Amino acid sequence: MNAGKTSAIPVKLAAGQLILVTGGARSGKSTFAEQLAAREGNHIAYIATAQVFDEEMDFRVRLHQSRRPDSWQTYEAPFDAHEAIRAAAQEHDLILFDCITIYLSNLLCALPESALDDQDRVCARTREQITALIGAAEEAARQGTTTIFVTNEVGAGIVPEYKLSRIYRDLSGLANQQLAGAAARVYAVIAGIPVDIRQLAAAQQL
Repeated sequence: MNAGKTSAIPVKLAAGQLILVTGGARSGKSTFAEQLAAREGNHIAYIATAQVFDEEMDFRVRLHQSRRPDSWQTYEAPFDAHEAIRAAAQEHDLILFDCITIYLSNLLCALPESALDDQDRVCARTREQITALIGAAEEAARQGTTTIFVTNEVGAGIVPEYKLSRIYRDLSGLANQQLAGAAARVYAVIAGIPVDIRQLAAAQQL
């Protein structure tokens, strides 16, 4: 069994798009996004949002690093990633952002515990951060650079026991909706198989 194998990459895409790739843990979403980036881009930037605090995260980061060609330029952006998108767009025709949910975790964990009591404000701050990412990606698109955002579907399981986890789940779902609303294409990867869910949704409306 080849866990890294995905179905065929979709047809060649137009330049200057915002694309969202979502899926559960170990669904193959990052592998698919990397394959899509390699096919669509000539000069590729990789925006990494993870911070390594333990062995498990170190393993995940090294796994992702091992799959990336040396020609890809990496931008470390656990915070203010919209600035990294703007910088990368100056020299690259495709940006791969992996991933949104780690980025949200960074933002959420940077807040003082007392701030979590004002969930409306936390939601508003998250929306501002995602708006900044979308704005930077749209600026990049106007100059012909495509941005692929990778994210996780974290709300399909049981209700988390802890407050912080519940807030994180809700913010991730809202952020994914916001990004999907701005994206030209949205792919859901399930068991290594990417599905163009925007195209599927349009077909069901006919």
